[in-house]
Amino acid sequence: MQSAVRTGVYPDRFGALGYTRQEVDHKLEDAFAQMFYGPEDVRIYHPVDPDMGRIEDTGNHDVRTEGMSYGMMFCVQLGRKEEFDRLWRWTVANMYMAEGENAGYFAWSCQPDGAKNAYGPAPDGEEFFAMALFFAAHRWGCGEGVLDYAGWARRILHACVHKGEAPGSGQPMWDPDNHLIKFVPNCDFTDPSYHLPHFYDLFALWADEADRPFWREAAAASRAYLRAACHPVTGLCAEYAEYDGRPHRGNHPDRHDWFYSDAYRTLANLALDACWFGDEDGWARDTAGRIQRFFEKEEGGHTNGIYLIDGTRVEGSALHPVGLLATLAQGSLAADDALSDEWVRRFWATPLRTGPRRYYDNCLYLFALLALSGRYRVWAPGGEA
Repeated sequence: MQSAVRTGVYPDRFGALGYTRQEVDHKLEDAFAQMFYGPEDVRIYHPVDPDMGRIEDTGNHDVRTEGMSYGMMFCVQLGRKEEFDRLWRWTVANMYMAEGENAGYFAWSCQPDGAKNAYGPAPDGEEFFAMALFFAAHRWGCGEGVLDYAGWARRILHACVHKGEAPGSGQPMWDPDNHLIKFVPNCDFTDPSYHLPHFYDLFALWADEADRPFWREAAAASRAYLRAACHPVTGLCAEYAEYDGRPHRGNHPDRHDWFYSDAYRTLANLALDACWFGDEDGWARDTAGRIQRFFEKEEGGHTNGIYLIDGTRVEGSALHPVGLLATLAQGSLAADDALSDEWVRRFWATPLRTGPRRYYDNCLYLFALLALSGRYRVWAPGGEA
């Protein structure tokens, strides 16, 4: 698979199956409109007077750095500057921590009124904030203060790499020895779905110059890590995993050593990496195909089950079946057979989820719409890459 960043060609998987550009653009814009301004059982975005806005995790009734950073990425990709700025202002005003052990990071969860539920960060929020901010800087230019997008992006990444170098300054978000992102800064395991080597390649171009070698090494380390974390037969990975890729059981009250909600994103991420930067040896293509074939064989194309990464069925049902379907479809950026086409058609025929659990499903849904329509793109200095 060729690199879209190098060729400037972002594949439109919907168009390849006969859907018109008008149909695709309408579906994408309608999904954004529903999620941001639709009925109360669909929308997840809420403007906050006078110039802010928030994304609510409707299943947990809080605001998370995950959702705020996702919302910013949706907005920059779709050219929605007003909503982008509202989300970012709310984030800085309520989630940024200016003091304490985690100064320089963002509190991962807040109440809808902005009160912090915790004073710890989640690294996937920081990496999405930084990437969305760089894209905003390149698409719209930087303003001052909170709207100095590129300045904030570099500030975030500097903290992610350098915290812990001074006594009492907390912990970095990437392990300084193996260059792998942590699940949270003060732990020694990771979450495979946090690994975004396609972001790190871009950080290596736009972060502080002194840190660019680190990000190049992080990109290489994450690509190697994903090969260790994804099962060689099923392609599945765990929600949490050790640095050698083995599922992490730990002492958590809930299991995270299986293919469950967090883990769905890994397929979407490796497919987007293959789209942006290429898939020279076909590993992403093969892994995406394995996962798609697994769900075809086990569930006839449905997305209801919970599995260990070796394919063993576990009691219970998926909490986010629409989100899983969306990521299986997004895997078709890398996979290229008849079954991959079928997953795209299934996704096209599936509406946004409604009800309390819609937040996570529909975020993955909108990412898949962007990616499969060729509109999840790299915004470089001077415009779109």
